[in-house]
Amino acid sequence: MLFDLYDLPFDGQAAHLYLGLGLGLLFGIAAQISRFCLRRGLVAGPDRAPALGTWLTALATAIAVTSAATWLGWVDLSDHRLMTTDLPLLAIVVGGLAFGIGMVLTRGCVSRLTVLGGTGNLRALTVLLIFALVAHATLKGVFAPLRVALGSVTTETGIASLAELPGGLLTWAALAIAALVTAITMLRPRPLHAALAVVIGLLVGLGWVATGWLLLDEFDPLPVQSLAFTSTWADSLFWTVASSSIPAGFGVGMIGGVFGGAFLSGLVRRELRFASFEDAPQTLRYVAGGALMGFGGVLAGGCTVGAGLSGVSMLSIAAIVALVSIASGALLTDRVLGRSPLMQPAE
Repeated sequence: MLFDLYDLPFDGQAAHLYLGLGLGLLFGIAAQISRFCLRRGLVAGPDRAPALGTWLTALATAIAVTSAATWLGWVDLSDHRLMTTDLPLLAIVVGGLAFGIGMVLTRGCVSRLTVLGGTGNLRALTVLLIFALVAHATLKGVFAPLRVALGSVTTETGIASLAELPGGLLTWAALAIAALVTAITMLRPRPLHAALAVVIGLLVGLGWVATGWLLLDEFDPLPVQSLAFTSTWADSLFWTVASSSIPAGFGVGMIGGVFGGAFLSGLVRRELRFASFEDAPQTLRYVAGGALMGFGGVLAGGCTVGAGLSGVSMLSIAAIVALVSIASGALLTDRVLGRSPLMQPAE
């Protein structure tokens, strides 16, 4: 829309870069303060209930904003890759389970590790490099044939979104939000963290509206996208090693913004600190977890943010299956390994 109304001094690719940078900056600040991470809400720990309540608050907000924007006609998400009736069920379930296992092994989902990396955590930075490398290898490299083979096993669902069921978009969005609000009330997240989770949920909707309407260039259309960490990390890795051949886009801007926001928040709050591996077994666990998340994130169609927040905000069937699979993998791993000494080191 803006390109139709104004003669902007930059093209759509640059606009997406700046948008990603802005969204990432705000996400980094909000997530650093609230310690936003789905893993914290699933695994055993004294703050599990409020942490889960914080995450669900962001999800409820994302569903509300995205559904409203869709109903008002501000964005059309029907062509998004997660809005498919030919569901690659095997790939999504295997990928979701692998991602859930990986985020327990690394003590953080990719979004949380990105935030920790911005505050000086060397373990997180190492995992992120492994994650991005394996994700890219799964998309376009040595693991691509396995991805294609798993993705070829599909199930025809007839619908791509809950909004296509009787009652329509607003009914199912209202039901989902009501269920989430009931759970949030019982989980009692901290007020400040809940407020910051609302901000994160708003960022999801803003991403959809901005890329699908405000920054839409009819002559050079770019993908409609919002907060995500699997595709954005893969894009950032590819741009890092081939920046002379490809321009920086939304993904590069978002990852840079999250790093910057987390660093600024950590600086103000005096929470910048270096942390590294303690021994070889811990290193092996983190590396394995990063690889599992990279492989699983691509197969599942996204991480806890890309598929979990942004995907489920569309009421996508594929995203819901991915989120359930991720949570199941995390819960199973925590139950099996939760008491192991290898799982005890802090973030």
